[in-house]
Amino acid sequence: MLAVRNLQASYGAAQVLFDISFDIGSGEVVTLLGRNGMGKTTTVKSIMGLLPPHGGEVRFDGAPVTGLPPFRVAKHGIGLVPEGRQVFPTLTVEENLVATAAVRSGTRRWTLEAVYELFPRLSERRGNLGSQLSGGEQQMLAIGRALMTNPKLLILDEATEGLAPLIRAEIWACLKRLKADRQAILVIDKNIDALATFADRHVIVEKGRAVWTGTSRELAADPGLKDRFLHV
Repeated sequence: MLAVRNLQASYGAAQVLFDISFDIGSGEVVTLLGRNGMGKTTTVKSIMGLLPPHGGEVRFDGAPVTGLPPFRVAKHGIGLVPEGRQVFPTLTVEENLVATAAVRSGTRRWTLEAVYELFPRLSERRGNLGSQLSGGEQQMLAIGRALMTNPKLLILDEATEGLAPLIRAEIWACLKRLKADRQAILVIDKNIDALATFADRHVIVEKGRAVWTGTSRELAADPGLKDRFLHV
């Protein structure tokens, strides 16, 4: 579904990504792991067209999307839950969800009712402004808003950053349910043990390079990987 090949990207004169390559198949959950500042968010920005890469290629469903503007990348079927959530603060929960709604052939039909079933708390808060929600509720809203685009691939950048343990557990339960529905997901998060319970594969990023790729079982079998690449 998603093929990233030799992706290179820079901020001004400073190159951040060096030949990043990985794939995501239909229905797969893949993680990007690594310490802060290693290039994970830059990879997502380059895929989404928020930071046009200067080398390499991104293909989605066989079509080249490298360097397209973000709205055109989204139209191909990629939904983004951005770092920091970025919900619309002056719109209600329901208005946030409706604002991004799109019908896409070949995907599950996400509706308000389906999102409210996934996140009952959003249904209870549907009339509240985005700015009136807690951090956990904003993250649920950001996920629901991305699902309302009916994406073929859902990308979550820092899925549970700064959230309380109980809220993190709700987010993990949501992602496991989406995986059971064969939703393809790319997720960035630091909670490796939680990710390992449902992710199919992991890609470790170190200084802008993909230095290791493997399954949860392979990651657990080599504890030295966490010491070398993931622990501060």
